[in-house]
Amino acid sequence: MAPVLALLSLAVSVCTGLIFLAAGVAKLRHRSLLPGVVANYRLLPGLLVAPVAALLPVAELATGAALLAGMAPALMVAILLLLLFAWAMAVNIMRGRRHIDCGCGRPQLRQPLSWGLVARNLLLATLLAPGLLPLPAPGLAEAVAAIAGGIGLFLVWLLVHAISAMQGAGLSKVTAL
Repeated sequence: MAPVLALLSLAVSVCTGLIFLAAGVAKLRHRSLLPGVVANYRLLPGLLVAPVAALLPVAELATGAALLAGMAPALMVAILLLLLFAWAMAVNIMRGRRHIDCGCGRPQLRQPLSWGLVARNLLLATLLAPGLLPLPAPGLAEAVAAIAGGIGLFLVWLLVHAISAMQGAGLSKVTAL
């Protein structure tokens, strides 16, 4: 069981690392919008919005790179960030503020807050947790397979994220010309 758990842990770490890298790059590319996204959550005093908006993409990029590099402390940081994001979304949903953008991806794919997004972050955090255990190192062939699996999971995540955003924007219906 431990070897299988080690392979799954590696695949999830690769997937999550890529998710953090993609999110960090998207936030940097659209950094002028990020302070508004952070402020919309209404969880920070005004003086902290700009510094958090400036540090968030850097933290996501560093966490993603560290996950891909196999640095064990990155697992805890990633779990904490995912739990923080889930908490921030849940607080706003409970306040009736579902309409705000989650800030999860590119501005073109705005997503209003939902319990599904909260569950997604909680699921990722949960799936990363076994990586904190002392697991046997996989062999080269197994590691390559797990890395490929993690890349595949990331591609599925991108697809699901785009479809969810389009559904939230009412773009999921195809109309005939």
